[in-house]
Amino acid sequence: MSEPASISAGIAGRYATAVFELAKEAKGLQALEADVEALGSALSESADLRSLIASPVYSRDEQATAVAAIAKKMQLSATLAKTLGLMATNRRLFVLPQLLAALRDLIAEEKGEVIAEVTVAAPLTKTQETKLAATLKKTVGKTVNLNTTVDESLIGGLIVKVGSKMIDTSIRSRLSSLQNAMKEVG
Repeated sequence: MSEPASISAGIAGRYATAVFELAKEAKGLQALEADVEALGSALSESADLRSLIASPVYSRDEQATAVAAIAKKMQLSATLAKTLGLMATNRRLFVLPQLLAALRDLIAEEKGEVIAEVTVAAPLTKTQETKLAATLKKTVGKTVNLNTTVDESLIGGLIVKVGSKMIDTSIRSRLSSLQNAMKEVG
């Protein structure tokens, strides 16, 4: 992991742990889970929101005001709304994607689940997702939630990341291995 990514993950992890513990104490984990999913969807769909959290052009006050309005409009829980305001004040909104990922992991762990990051060449059908989740459950021993993204450059196959383990069965990877083997021969 690169140094800036490591720093971002550390910052996000501290905020995520605090938010998670506060929500757990208040018995608001279900609301937190809904908030995380809603905010994650908004982040992936809105270029303006991504710009707001990443751009240094916006002042702390502008970010805090915008985040408060977004939290109110989305009806986010008070804990998460206040945390987002604090992050804006401290110029830490840039770690929002990592915060959401860390919160997803904490919530999944609390529920006895694990999240698998799956990258595929073409969208999976419901049947394929169900079979993949069942196969991973046998391997991992926990209920597996799939977070699927499509990357057409894989040509075919898939890449699965569960925790620190990665399985790469993509055609692109196999072609690359074959190319490297041929370079060694000739």
